[in-house]
Amino acid sequence: MAFLPKQELRRFLAEDLGKGDITSKLLRKQQVTARIFTRQEAIIAGTNFAKQIFTLKNCRTQIKTKDGRKAKVNQVILQIKGDATAILSCERTVLNLLSRMCGIATKTNKLSRIIIKSNPRIKLLATRKTAPGLRYFDKYAVKIGGGEKHRMTLNDMIMFKDNHLTIEKSIPNLIAKAKKMRKNVEIEVENQKDAILAAKHKADIIMLDNFKPRQVKNTIKKLNDLNLRKKVSIEASGGINEKNISQFAKTGIDMISVGEITNSPPGIDLSLEIKL
Repeated sequence: MAFLPKQELRRFLAEDLGKGDITSKLLRKQQVTARIFTRQEAIIAGTNFAKQIFTLKNCRTQIKTKDGRKAKVNQVILQIKGDATAILSCERTVLNLLSRMCGIATKTNKLSRIIIKSNPRIKLLATRKTAPGLRYFDKYAVKIGGGEKHRMTLNDMIMFKDNHLTIEKSIPNLIAKAKKMRKNVEIEVENQKDAILAAKHKADIIMLDNFKPRQVKNTIKKLNDLNLRKKVSIEASGGINEKNISQFAKTGIDMISVGEITNSPPGIDLSLEIKL
């Protein structure tokens, strides 16, 4: 079944509303204007989704700062017009989603800029370490911030990880099975020996899991010495963060995947303010 963002947004709003906003219903009916602004610098992401949520309650929304733009402190992101009760019933859902998405985009952008200084050809990838139900929005925010989505779901590509290897035990057998399906195959390895074995058996991507930058560099050198490097893409993953990502970017790899972009994004401080 195809993913439909609008259905998810409707579900998000229903989750917060429950049987209705019993507090806001006590207010008199009145048309008001509201604005959402950021209290800190951020890369903006998710404005179209925020607009759709307000539309569910018949509010008119104008996007003041488009996705991908860098916003300054106190910069207005959205302006909303509609019934006060309707706006307030959407407030927390919109702010929660926007805060998370802007946080992911901002973090991704920061890491991406660090990588570019060392090697602009390297791709920054998000992982599947996302909150259930939020992956589409998390990955969208990564893209806005300058990263790549990698796998969205398990059927996007074949990727063998440690538990697959525990069951099957043979890297050559797993790669051979994958190649019969005419699919690109990525394999996660934990040492240089397995990286060389995977490259010899024509894996398309080799993920070096929890390697130190020096180990990554040595493995790539070994693959070059064996004339295997040009036939495979190399990805580094595990323990990579803002402090050490530049070191990984200088090793000669093709991709860096960082789980913290989506599994623990720092939310951006946003606020909704009503003007009478």
